[in-house]
Amino acid sequence: MRFRYHSRCLLGVGMGLLVLAVIGRPNERAFAQTAPTVAPIVLAPETTPAIQALSTFIEEQRQEKGIPAISIALVDDQRVVWSAGFGLMHPRVGRKATADTAYCVGSVSKLYTDIAVMQLVEKGELSLDAPIQQAIRRFTPQNLFEQPITLRQLMTHRSGLVREPPVGNYFDSTQPSLEQTVLSLNSTTLVYPPGKRIKYSNAGIAAVGYAVEFSQREAFGRYIQRTLLDPMGMKSTSFQLSARNTPQFADSIMWTHIGKTFPAPTFEMGLGPAGSMISTVNDQTQLLKMIFGNGMVNGVRILKPESLREMLTPQFVQKDDTVKIGLGFFLSEFEGKLRAGHGGAVYGFATEFAAIPSEKLGVVVVCSKDIANAVSTRIADEALRLMLATKAGKPLPTIARTSALDPARCRVLAGRYQNGTEWIDLLERDGRLWMLPSRGGYRVELKGIENDLIGDDVHSYGTRLKVEPGKLIIRDRVFTQVNVPLPSEIPDNWKGLIGDYGENHNVLTILEKDGKLHALIEWAFLYPLTQEADDVFAFPSYGLYQDEKLIFTRDAKGRAESVKAAEVTFNRRRIAGENGELFKIRPTKAIPALRDAALKAQPTVLPGKFREPELVDLQRLDPSLKFDIRYATENNFLGTPVYTSARAFMQKPAAEALLRVHQKLESRGLGLVIFDAYRPWHVTKIFWDATPANQKNFVADPSKGSRHNRGCAVDLSLYDRKTGQVVMMPSGFDEFSDRAYPDYLGGTARQRWFRDLLREAMQEEGFTVYSDEWWHFDFRDWQQYNLLNATFEELKR
Repeated sequence: MRFRYHSRCLLGVGMGLLVLAVIGRPNERAFAQTAPTVAPIVLAPETTPAIQALSTFIEEQRQEKGIPAISIALVDDQRVVWSAGFGLMHPRVGRKATADTAYCVGSVSKLYTDIAVMQLVEKGELSLDAPIQQAIRRFTPQNLFEQPITLRQLMTHRSGLVREPPVGNYFDSTQPSLEQTVLSLNSTTLVYPPGKRIKYSNAGIAAVGYAVEFSQREAFGRYIQRTLLDPMGMKSTSFQLSARNTPQFADSIMWTHIGKTFPAPTFEMGLGPAGSMISTVNDQTQLLKMIFGNGMVNGVRILKPESLREMLTPQFVQKDDTVKIGLGFFLSEFEGKLRAGHGGAVYGFATEFAAIPSEKLGVVVVCSKDIANAVSTRIADEALRLMLATKAGKPLPTIARTSALDPARCRVLAGRYQNGTEWIDLLERDGRLWMLPSRGGYRVELKGIENDLIGDDVHSYGTRLKVEPGKLIIRDRVFTQVNVPLPSEIPDNWKGLIGDYGENHNVLTILEKDGKLHALIEWAFLYPLTQEADDVFAFPSYGLYQDEKLIFTRDAKGRAESVKAAEVTFNRRRIAGENGELFKIRPTKAIPALRDAALKAQPTVLPGKFREPELVDLQRLDPSLKFDIRYATENNFLGTPVYTSARAFMQKPAAEALLRVHQKLESRGLGLVIFDAYRPWHVTKIFWDATPANQKNFVADPSKGSRHNRGCAVDLSLYDRKTGQVVMMPSGFDEFSDRAYPDYLGGTARQRWFRDLLREAMQEEGFTVYSDEWWHFDFRDWQQYNLLNATFEELKR
């Protein structure tokens, strides 16, 4: 089995005021500390209060954040004082995770690549400060600046290179060689002058690894196994899946904001030296021991003390730096002491490797869920605090807990809060509250802590918000609640650019928000774009792709066929219905045959007592209700009528609530258009039997029945009462795509505004939106009614 890699660095997304994982300016004194002689920590018995507290916290986080498996190891000098696994490494078969479960550790791999370079520097075979072309002669990215690129710059992310190479990048599943990956950078241009500023680059560390491979004339993976991993005693670690670690390799999951989860892809990347390592937390303790052993581990000299010291020393220090980087290691202050480490984020995995050299204490945490770095980092930090307190003989610190918000409070707080040119949108979704800043970044769930709110999500933790009536206060900045007017139509030139691009494993969405095009990339990272020409845009000067370009290629009709974003080409995804045409599937069987079978079948018999049905004809409620009963026509996803008449019925309480929604919308010049309501059970069976297996999440399982069958579900949208035109939403009705999800972030602000207005209006009257379809709403009393199979004609009698 092969795998895929990526790294999302500790720099976060550069959101200024709203950075969710804050790294403060390090205390210079922390970097000047020497390692004192310290007494060994005693934590090993799992009954100790520190381990009990940490174990409880880890399991709470694992369950709360939906992480299949978490493994952890704690080190004191040359001892592993505790290691353990939580959850399941193979959920489908119930196999438990342990400290010997293998994970892809992502960018922690970079530390080993940099150590391999330092070993060759010690031998005089590589130079940190010579032009990189002395190590890789054919490496010629366009450099418009006077300074040459060096290994030192590459290892500290100050080379000015793009983040990803054109070939072998994070999105590329073609499995090119390391040489092909690195030499593809010859078609790129440096973004910044070498040495000038930090720009995290996976491509740069791939080049570092290729320098090792090229100079030693041996494949990088084999070389580093032979000269570094094996000597360090890392028996279950390699830069590719192998017999050493395959049986223990954990299953992992991806997730998206629309609510979908799926298995992480497992193909091999071209960027091996930057993030391909597969390892266990027990094996990773060997690197901690080497750091605490001043370059030695298990009696084997890995690095000279002076080489290790240089790796742990900040490089290219500048006055305005908020992050310091050594040779590979990210350096920061933690509890007044130097913290050295690295995070890792690769498809399906999140890692935190952290050491406090002065105390010879370290921790490794790995999670089997994509972008779960807030969890891995927080667990690591809490572990370090507990270890420091134990070693100092002090009372154990209390681990802060957050709490779920009251749904009623979420509804009250939802809205936009503004301070000057910045604002925060609080979004209520099914009784939970999310924050989305105007500058982009993450959409983060908010929880309660003491009397405040705090960002606490799988990928972010820490932004604290004080709440006053109509106000939010973040670090002394006051954001005042304001109304969000109906957004304007977007410029015609942008209409052909908006859409989804890329492959199934990683989709790039181009959308409009707040009058600017935005890119939602790597499933979770949202960035505003600056337009530089008709088809040329730029990422902001913060985040994953600082100041890199997006260049669109259009067809003859002006519709973008692809976009080259940060040197990676994404082709437009072909979605039926994207241009207003009807979405259709190819039924698995002929509809007449399916109809005959369905009419002969009987609905599932449900246990319990139910209210007598009291179905009401919606067309008799209000003449201004609009109807477009698609299933009575060919204008539906099956391409043929399945109803014998165009009627819509609902149980009386649901119908009355629906009418109230319609009447309230009149003040906005809007009304409801009904696509479907009560649906006989046999039609649900037709839909299910006709739909291919990979699309059945959009249709109801007849063995369980549908809420449509109970007369308590309705499919609808909005129309303009003046024009009679149906309002444009992010997707069409009955479109089987990600665009149909009620939390899909794509499309235009205007489309999402109407979609959210419909949702809010329906929720106020007791309806809940279906998780996969923005148009489908279920009434709160649906469980009180049984499944029905009567035809419309039988109801009219």
